[in-house]
Parts: sequence; C-alpha cells; structure tokens
Amino acid sequence: MKKKRKWPKYLLIGFLLVVLAGGVYAYNVYSNFTTTLDTIHEPVDRKTPSVGRTEIVEFDEQDPFSVLLLGVDEREDDRGRSDTMVVMTINPKTESTQMVSIPRDTYTEIVGRGTMDKINHAYAFGGIEMSMDTTENLLDIPIDYVVQVNMEGFEDIVDAVDGVTVNNSLAFDGFQEGEIDLNGEEALDFVRMRYEDPRGDFGRQDRQKQVIQGVMKKGASINSLWNYKDIFDALGQNVRTNMTFDEMVDVQRNYQDAVANVDQMIVEDGYGETINGIWYYMMDDAELAEIQSTLKEHLELDDATE
Repeated sequence: MKKKRKWPKYLLIGFLLVVLAGGVYAYNVYSNFTTTLDTIHEPVDRKTPSVGRTEIVEFDEQDPFSVLLLGVDEREDDRGRSDTMVVMTINPKTESTQMVSIPRDTYTEIVGRGTMDKINHAYAFGGIEMSMDTTENLLDIPIDYVVQVNMEGFEDIVDAVDGVTVNNSLAFDGFQEGEIDLNGEEALDFVRMRYEDPRGDFGRQDRQKQVIQGVMKKGASINSLWNYKDIFDALGQNVRTNMTFDEMVDVQRNYQDAVANVDQMIVEDGYGETINGIWYYMMDDAELAEIQSTLKEHLELDDATE
C-alpha cells in the first residue's frame, strides 16, 4: 500500500517538472523574441510631414495605418537598391488589408533630390527615409511604417522555417511547373528571376508574394516554436523596422482579422519608355489615380487629402 501511495507523488513531481520545463522554454522564447525586436527596431528620422496625416496613428483606437515593405539588395560598400516595394494599408474596421506592389522601374520624382528616376533608386540615394518620402509622393498617402528586408539574408529566413511550398506557374531554370518545395537558396533564385518571364517584373512580384506568404505560414505554425532561435537570429540579422515592440503587440491584438484578409491591387496598365538610353516603367495616370483613391478611402483619408 505504501508503494502504491507513492505514485500520486511521483506523478505530481513529474507534472511540476513538465510545467517548470515549459515555463523555462516559454521564458527563453519570450526573452529571445523581445531581444530580436529590440535589434530590428530602427527609428526613422523623417524630415518631411506625412501626406494627409494630421494626427499620429492610435492602435488602441484601431486607426487604419500603412506599411512600406522594402526588399533590399544590399552589397558590400554599397547601400544597394530596393528590388521589392510593396505598400499595405490595414483597416481593422473593415477587417481588410489593401496591398499594391510598385514596379521597381517606375518613373517618378525622387523626393529630396528633385529629380525624376526609377523609384527603387530612392533607397540608393537616401535610404529608408527617401524611399518613404518618394512612395508617399507617388501614391499621395502617408507611409506610417516601414519594414526593410535584406534579400541576401532572405535565404536564411526561409531556411530557418525549414523551407516553403509554392505553386509555380512557369517552368524555368530547373523549377518545374506546379507545386514545389524550396529551400533558402532556391527561394532566392525563384523570386529574383524576371528575364525569362514574359510578364517581367510582374511575374517576379507574384513569386515574391508566394514566398513571403509561405514564410508567414510556416513561421506561424506550432512546429516553428522548435526553431525559434534560428528564426529570431535570421530576423535579427536581416530585418529592420521603425515599429516598436509595444506597437507590434498592439497590432497583433487589434488588427488580426484585418491582416488575415488581403486584397491585392495589380499595376498593369502602364507602358515602357526609354529616356537617354535607360528603360523606365510609366504608370498609367488613370490606374494610378484609382489606386490612390482606393488607398485613401481605405485609410479613411479621402476627405483629408482632397
């Protein structure tokens, strides 16, 4: 009888050990998470006021806000260029997100230089700040936040989540058509190809979106908790944003439904033009005006910017 009575005690001790181990693991995850967020946080010094933004965004009040995603091709001794430029507006009241990919060769004014050039050159000339100012000027909306991803390090991020699965619509360079699994190196080659694609930059934008969505899906899965150190290390080395830890927590708490419902606008009605021997993409005025109007309405700024 005495031996039998010991079993509840052993079970209780075992349970306490499991709880303690889980607590230590959860603390390590949280500690690494907050450290990573401190590392990736990089304040932005804006010298120009945001277009149409008269008050700061209040996440507790569920104000709509915008984010510029920059995929940057950094090089040694060279700031590089923003090969990927995506603008997202998030509105929790309508539980929706609008997303538009800006073609990298778009001909526009580079704010701060007073010249006309390809929009992706703004990053090379003036970094994140000039990219934000130039994008605001093009779309006529405020850019509240920015997330910069080093495309060279994107390989590490994909590997950290144990690869991604995409649905390839065009066979090229060993990538077969249909559903395929990609590791980090393959994913980087997959998103960079554009010359063999009859859709050029637009086809590449679709591939970038698929890989990014694949990373988000894998990163959000429970299995990724076991790889949290690799994931956080990859993010800490390759991602920068002006959003603080508290702001990220507020977005997670108040904007979940909006972020889950993404409506993508496609830029497709423009045309190419060569100026002084350099090829540029000219956005169609009517299409640009429609995109501007949609984003303003989504940000609830349609009256403020008229």
